[in-house]
Amino acid sequence: MLRIPEKIVKNPGYMLHVVNTNKYKTNTLVWKMKAPLEKETVTLRALLPHVLQSSTETYPSTTKLRTYLDDLYGASLFVDLAKKGEYHIMTFTMEIANEKFLTDSTPLLAKAFELLTEIIFKPNLDNNAFTKDTVEKEKRTLKQRIQSIYDDKMKYSSVRLIEEMCKDEPFQLEANGVKEDVDAITPEALYSYYKKALSEDEIDFYVIGDVSEEEVKNLAGQFITLEERTPKPVHRHERKSIETPQEVIEKQDVKQGKLNIGYRTNVYYGDEEYYALQVFNGIFGGFSHSKLFINVREKASLAYYAASRLESHKGLLLVMSGIDHKNYDKAVSIIKAQMEAIQNGDFTEEELSQTKAVIKNQLLETIDVARGLVEVLYHNVMVGKDITLEEWFQKTDTVTKEDIVDVSKNIQLDTIYFLTGTEGQ
Repeated sequence: MLRIPEKIVKNPGYMLHVVNTNKYKTNTLVWKMKAPLEKETVTLRALLPHVLQSSTETYPSTTKLRTYLDDLYGASLFVDLAKKGEYHIMTFTMEIANEKFLTDSTPLLAKAFELLTEIIFKPNLDNNAFTKDTVEKEKRTLKQRIQSIYDDKMKYSSVRLIEEMCKDEPFQLEANGVKEDVDAITPEALYSYYKKALSEDEIDFYVIGDVSEEEVKNLAGQFITLEERTPKPVHRHERKSIETPQEVIEKQDVKQGKLNIGYRTNVYYGDEEYYALQVFNGIFGGFSHSKLFINVREKASLAYYAASRLESHKGLLLVMSGIDHKNYDKAVSIIKAQMEAIQNGDFTEEELSQTKAVIKNQLLETIDVARGLVEVLYHNVMVGKDITLEEWFQKTDTVTKEDIVDVSKNIQLDTIYFLTGTEGQ
């Protein structure tokens, strides 16, 4: 399924993406709303999708809404928040059985359209505001979600690295919002922001499954009415040059130290060098055959885990590792040594071909699920380009050793963050 049959239709206020494929037994509807990541709105946006999915005008309680989903052959509905680069994205996903595989002739695709659009356009209101009970319940849950990041020290250290590394940039904000800002949100303020988001956000609506393009266009015309808008662009930060990397050491009562290191790649998804950067990351720390895994974790036994990942819309490379407190200096130096090894071309053709194979397999696994396919396609919306999966594979295949060395030499160490214990202090 390298050739993805995506048809994009421009409608007033949103883009409709139809992928007609018989690869899946279900039909999946994914509604994405994108806006700049901003301190003033991040917590409102983190709360909003959860309030919308809890009840609607027709189904004024969570129980009634969930019972109706069960009646639709166990359809599933969930919401998600993410940040990509300097954007904050709300996602509503609905997965429903394809009626072609059922003896019953219920028009399930139409029912899915009707319900998903009701969740988005016909919320459960009380005097021109969201209902107080729903908002208060979801505020409590949001605070718990934010708190859970701080309780999970692996997640916490990743968040803290980004906060330190991107201090004066919107990217420092967490997708789940700011805990201290939750209490001040009122049902009226949230409803007012909801109307603003519906009229200003950049909206993309994906329908994936064994569906007819005509039927999808007709259903979209029947259930979706939006005003045209000019979404706010986000200006990518200038490429940063790091003179002196910063070191941040934080002490808490933790048994295992968390060492997180952030680099600036200054390469973004859609750039020509991106494919070489992906292969670089695979050799460096992205997979179980990578240098970090083998040399830091296996050979030196310095880490309980050691891996790296790319923030491809922000131009960052992030290293995560769990180490004994006493091994800090050793671990930092051996991680730096793996970077230098690649910069010096110290990796084999076998590592190169193995990494390319794993990247391609990972991509194929991702699109095996309709939601994963949407995430792959949405990269193109993020960068305003049409990069096909075939092109992605072909450009990955043509990456050379020299390309990897070149891209690695431009990677700059920005921040070392270490969460360590308080023993012996």
